Amino acid sequence: MTSSVTPDDSRTDWRELIAILLLSVTAILTAWTGFQASKWSGAMSISFSQASTNRIEAARMEATASRKLSVQVSLFTQWLEAYQADDAELAEFLQARFPEPLATVFPAWLDSRPLKDPDAPSTPFEMKQYVIPESVEARAADATADGKFREALRNNQRGDNYTVLTIGFAAVLFFAALSERMRRRGAQWALLCIGGTGFVILAVVLMTFPKML
Repeated sequence: MTSSVTPDDSRTDWRELIAILLLSVTAILTAWTGFQASKWSGAMSISFSQASTNRIEAARMEATASRKLSVQVSLFTQWLEAYQADDAELAEFLQARFPEPLATVFPAWLDSRPLKDPDAPSTPFEMKQYVIPESVEARAADATADGKFREALRNNQRGDNYTVLTIGFAAVLFFAALSERMRRRGAQWALLCIGGTGFVILAVVLMTFPKML
């Protein structure tokens, strides 16, 4: 007794093979996109946390800089009062105790002859040389926080993109699986073609996305 494979049976085998391959590969890519969405979501959380840490550091440095500036302004004001009162001993006493950066800038300010030159800075604090290190560090920390915040937003968008792909691949799985439930061959091929077309489009989009391992 011999058996033969009809053309219809051959076509059925090809359709089933394509459906199985589509389901298998799509299932793997669905898991991969879900994994990537999770990774980028974690990266977003880390970036937001780093941004928050840098904001706190910037605020701490700015508070330190403001406290130092307040102390130095107070000392300089006292020196001015002593100078105007011709109390040279007190003026020298205060000048010897000027903290940095006022101690370094003050002689340069005196050399600019502020009492005679109208273009000279009215106080040492207006000179370019007067820089409190904590103020610079605060600006740097604030800039870093801005960068981390923007990075977090990018990571969030990337996670959302992968989530959309996961949903898309799930739709491909739906069409591929549904094609196996149809009785009419035309309906089976139609659903399989829809799923296959969606798979190709999503796979091309997936290749353009950044990956995180």
